[in-house]
Amino acid sequence: MKTRFKLGAAVGGLMALCGAGVSAQELPNTMVWTSYDVGSAGYAEASAIADAFGKEFGTRVRIQPSGSGIGRLQPLLQGRADYAFLATEAFFLSEGAFDFATPEWGPRELRAVAGRPAGITLIAAGDAGIETVADARGKRIAFVAGNPSVNVKCEAILAFGGLTLDDVEVVTFPTYASAMSSMTRNESDATCTTPTTSQLYELAESPRGIHYAPLEADNAEGWEGLLKVLPIMGPSDEDVAAGLEEGEIAKMAAYRYPVITTTVEKSADDVYAFIKALDETYDLYKDGTATMTRWTLEKSGKPAIDVPFHEGAVRYLKEKGIWTEEDDAWNEKRTQRMNALVEAWGSFKSENEGLSEEDFAEAWMARRAEIVAGLN
Repeated sequence: MKTRFKLGAAVGGLMALCGAGVSAQELPNTMVWTSYDVGSAGYAEASAIADAFGKEFGTRVRIQPSGSGIGRLQPLLQGRADYAFLATEAFFLSEGAFDFATPEWGPRELRAVAGRPAGITLIAAGDAGIETVADARGKRIAFVAGNPSVNVKCEAILAFGGLTLDDVEVVTFPTYASAMSSMTRNESDATCTTPTTSQLYELAESPRGIHYAPLEADNAEGWEGLLKVLPIMGPSDEDVAAGLEEGEIAKMAAYRYPVITTTVEKSADDVYAFIKALDETYDLYKDGTATMTRWTLEKSGKPAIDVPFHEGAVRYLKEKGIWTEEDDAWNEKRTQRMNALVEAWGSFKSENEGLSEEDFAEAWMARRAEIVAGLN
């Protein structure tokens, strides 16, 4: 059973059917989504969108929260969830990286529907002497134990300034909260995170103060270095950040969180209907949180993003005039990279099945680096 769009949308869908051979667009009566834990931005945004779908189309959405990337992914991959509101684990799974560099996982195909841009940069204590990313050489950089999503972004941002992890003093903290508050306690000099994290407001009000190392959009060399480490970000101007004066802009990178993700097997018509509903209910959910205005498809429906866009999403974005030839080229390149890793995985796994889990992961990450280098 399906829930049809209201009359105006149904007539529009019928016109599209006549003009382009597209089947009538419908949403299911019920859907299951996964997201971060209750209380997270991802859960709050998924809940606001789900509520809008219910009000506009009568679709009932059940959200399954999980504190782990694997917990958010398994229901999707097992067919028990329709969509997942993910963080960088979407990219990691597509590459078979970090937690997924195991014989049980490896690289797998995923597809993006849309993703809300989220700013990030190297955020330093104001008295640490870090004006630019390059100034972080020799400084204490806070990392989070067991959190590659945060740490690899920091590694990429350091590369913007021509630095590697060997050029800084990595200080690892047991939790995200302790890492983010470590600058205020003078246990670190800088870290990488989003600019509205609560601990940063404390840093901004502390005697140390706060500074955002700029990631200028016109620094081609810097961006080349960053994207070699993590090719899922782009330049972003941020005007909402802890300690930022009204009217000021901080030059940052934007990654996507949350990324609405589904499987490659999800039908193009289903995904088309989903992103159409996401677009048509925007006014109902855009005030759900302070950052939800960024779900407009002009922002959330554009590369770069963690995985290739689903063909159903691309179809709708083209109809809206949002998707460009450059976006097509990006999507094709990203798909080729994912396919190359998925293809290499089968032979690699059989050839290295006798290795310990640690050695297996190390060997795969080295093989992955070789494959990616050969594509660039």
